[in-house]
Amino acid sequence: MKKKTMNELIEELKKDEQVEHWHEIEAKPAQTSPVPERVDDRLKKALEKRGVKELYIHQKEAFERVMNGEHVVTVTPTASGKTLCYNLPVLQSIAEDQTNRSLYLFPTKALAQDQKSELNEIIHEMDVPIHSETYDGDTSPAIRQRVRQAGHIVITNPDMLHSAILPHHTKWVSLFENLKYIVIDELHTYRGVFGSHVANVIRRLKRICAFYGSDPIFICTSATIANPKELAQQLTGSKVHLIERNGAPSGKKNFVFYNPPVVNKPLNIRQSAATVVNQLAKTFLKEKIQTIVFARSRVRVEVILSHIQELVKKEIGPKSIRGYRGGYLPKERRVIEKGLREGDILGVVSTNALELGVDIGQLKVCIMTGYPGSVASTWQQAGRAGRRHEEALIIMVASSSPLDQYIVRHPEYFFNRPPEAARINPENLIILVDHLKCASYELPFRTDEQFGGMEVEDILQYLHEEGVLHFSGNRYYWSDQSFPAHGISLRSASQENVVIVDQSDVANVRIIGEMDRFSAMTLLHDEAIYLHEGVQYQVEKLDYEHLKAYVKQVDVEYYTDANLAVQLKVLEIDQTTEKEAVSVHYGDVTVNAMPTIFKKIRLSTGENIGSGPIHLPEEEIHTSAAWFELHEAERRFEEKTLEQLLLGIANVLQHIVPAFVMCDRSDIHVVSQIKAAHTGKPTVFLYDHYPGGIGLSKEVQARFDEIAGAAIQLIERCRCENGCPSCIGMEMKEVSGKSSIVELMSVF
Repeated sequence: MKKKTMNELIEELKKDEQVEHWHEIEAKPAQTSPVPERVDDRLKKALEKRGVKELYIHQKEAFERVMNGEHVVTVTPTASGKTLCYNLPVLQSIAEDQTNRSLYLFPTKALAQDQKSELNEIIHEMDVPIHSETYDGDTSPAIRQRVRQAGHIVITNPDMLHSAILPHHTKWVSLFENLKYIVIDELHTYRGVFGSHVANVIRRLKRICAFYGSDPIFICTSATIANPKELAQQLTGSKVHLIERNGAPSGKKNFVFYNPPVVNKPLNIRQSAATVVNQLAKTFLKEKIQTIVFARSRVRVEVILSHIQELVKKEIGPKSIRGYRGGYLPKERRVIEKGLREGDILGVVSTNALELGVDIGQLKVCIMTGYPGSVASTWQQAGRAGRRHEEALIIMVASSSPLDQYIVRHPEYFFNRPPEAARINPENLIILVDHLKCASYELPFRTDEQFGGMEVEDILQYLHEEGVLHFSGNRYYWSDQSFPAHGISLRSASQENVVIVDQSDVANVRIIGEMDRFSAMTLLHDEAIYLHEGVQYQVEKLDYEHLKAYVKQVDVEYYTDANLAVQLKVLEIDQTTEKEAVSVHYGDVTVNAMPTIFKKIRLSTGENIGSGPIHLPEEEIHTSAAWFELHEAERRFEEKTLEQLLLGIANVLQHIVPAFVMCDRSDIHVVSQIKAAHTGKPTVFLYDHYPGGIGLSKEVQARFDEIAGAAIQLIERCRCENGCPSCIGMEMKEVSGKSSIVELMSVF
């Protein structure tokens, strides 16, 4: 039987009635420039051996600006050669002066290993004694010593820099005295709490560099986000030049939004996205067309992988389809990456682990199981398909969730607007205090010394009064016996974390993570389903008093979602926008929360399949929030009806907000109150789910009109009759819920 070509399959897909939108992006030729004359001949020859005879214009601009002493951030699509933007100036500087050193920061160990391999290939071709080594939790003691003493290029991650390098800077004198460049790759991943921590780690790093007499230049690279320059400057504390003119070529891309058929009309529930993905992947794989499938979790990866292998085992054999996710051994990952590059492996099912810049070549088809969560992330995954001169196909298969349905029904939102802005708040008081402790341990603080441009003597004085610091001779010294960095996680804003203990294997009980107390109430209560690196665990017991959650691995077709009884008290209003029927505010709030019940929600359909009580004490946090209060609503609706309408609004906003603010659903919480404590008016609060806030709700207040308009469109265009899991979250026949909510929100 004759095999179908890629073009034939594309034409067939165009006729599929479930295709909601088809978008074509035309091919683009390369824009190149000669390799600058100042590049060392040995480096030029190494590049030529690798087929690089000219540079893309963004590579050349990055090289020249960095060599002129400018900090830069390069923002171009996936597979556009961003790696050379930092490898070229770094290798050039070491070729010129063997004492020069560089520090590379990558968000994951896998990415660090991948980049080390590419870097060492160029070094080998140069035939120059340049030592580049990774320094992470897997590095042996013998190699660690060699890296500290003779590593020209030290490749690590922010967690290792925070806990293993900066506190022991006296062992790294040759690095810090000669540090010429700091490379921050995948800049867009440093957002929210993690980014706020990393900004403070960079402040500590710069402080130690200054102590040893070096003033390194920052070379940053990022996927496309709305505010790369602002984020780079916040993270590095330095003025940064933005490079965004992309010179890399790209083939034609077909971007398809695919909406599965409805299987339950009244509730507007659609066929499982995973089932549709399996069938679509089979269509291309059986014709031996290289395909990558993205799924949101490790569990989903394994389920989809086993189904696809079963579907195509007769045509191509199951060994041609592989999985790729966290938890695979590094050696296994390298084999899969090599197989994809060389074409031996036809298909791969991956979590977003392959969204970052690991080199797997360019495949022909990319299929996403649901919306990845942000515009930036979607473009990253889409960038995995399409060789530089060949046509590519990207298919996003929507789930029944409100966010997925909004995206496929509003293609203009996705294609016509810039990606989301990445928000951080390095001045979050809890995070800042933690890093001032670490910085004091590393070097004493002078009374007139600033930290990242901030006056911090008040905080140092407070720590002195608490007995953490000792004051003598115009300096604050660390006086505690403990080692501060060891107890501070870069992934949490809270100092008191719940430790997660995996008891799946009685012979190998291990700690797999930690979570702040406030989040633990809703994510680690008894019987909760907790996801760690995509693996599902059920919480056997939460020992809240001793801050331990005991979990066991499970494989279930549902997730849990907890209800919080929340009381909010407005402490201070910082900004207000007055409208005719609504006031929109931003400011500081105190949140008193007590979890009440949890629901079990089926993964494939979003329907409620069970519930149970939660018995935990009340918690209080001080955070930032945006909120809007309605002026006349209580006159138009009965109290019970209005309460339901506000719940519907809160539900749709909880799903819509992450599309406009670069965050996960759990990062920002939405709560409705029929009578707010401070005004007695119907109010909906959207607050940062982290102590001190991380800037998300401020973005909500700034983009309130846009978010409210999107929520109205989502409800109006939903094909259900009176509300469903794909819009307001429930059926509301008795109050004709959908039309009443739209009527209420239209006054915004």
